[in-house]
Amino acid sequence: MRQIIAMGGGGFSMEPANHLLDTYILAQVKKDLPKVCFVPTASGDQTNYIERFYKAFNTLPCQPSHLSLFEPEFTDLERYVLEQDVIYVGGGNTRNMLVLWKEWGLDTILKKAYEKGIILAGLSAGSICWFEEGLTDPLNAPLYKLECLGFLKGSNCPQYDGENKRKPSYHQMILEGKIKEGYAIDDGAALHFINETLSTSVSSRPKAKAYYVEGVDREIVEIDINTVYLGELLGITSTNA
Repeated sequence: MRQIIAMGGGGFSMEPANHLLDTYILAQVKKDLPKVCFVPTASGDQTNYIERFYKAFNTLPCQPSHLSLFEPEFTDLERYVLEQDVIYVGGGNTRNMLVLWKEWGLDTILKKAYEKGIILAGLSAGSICWFEEGLTDPLNAPLYKLECLGFLKGSNCPQYDGENKRKPSYHQMILEGKIKEGYAIDDGAALHFINETLSTSVSSRPKAKAYYVEGVDREIVEIDINTVYLGELLGITSTNA
């Protein structure tokens, strides 16, 4: 079974006191202590980001590790990746991340991991990368389309409600035919794909949602995707909007 869990934003890096999405990801592995590997390439393997990952995941039932391409500690990249149960990709600069992945051959290895049944997950850059195309936002520059790995069809726009320019830019690019129709995901929401088909949408915030966005007769249509708030399932009261 092939699985991808694409978060608009959230998880340990955006919600350090809210582990609902991270716990959901781990729960998809039928092991007591799954191996979860954090890939922080998009942040330039930022030390603080890696430290926050360990701070969060050391409190969860798993075996955490991280994969650095800037200061590699592995001897066999493919073997290291294929030994994991979850690959969790962090946010940052998606273009730089994909260039480095291709240089190292990690894009091909991740395809093998996906086919093997290793869960692929991530937020922002770590959400965009799995689709054919993504809407990315370089610092102090206009948003633009990026060609991605193509494990999933269509496009992806994460942080849909988190940044003012994302929604109008995504709408305009779809209407102009500059980007494929696809999925828009709020901060705190995640889409769970099984065998390339959307299985469910979950959230760590009561109001976080996801949408399928398409152009119909030169107008944008947002199709609400039913999103389950994980706090209700677990009986947790959240202060997040």
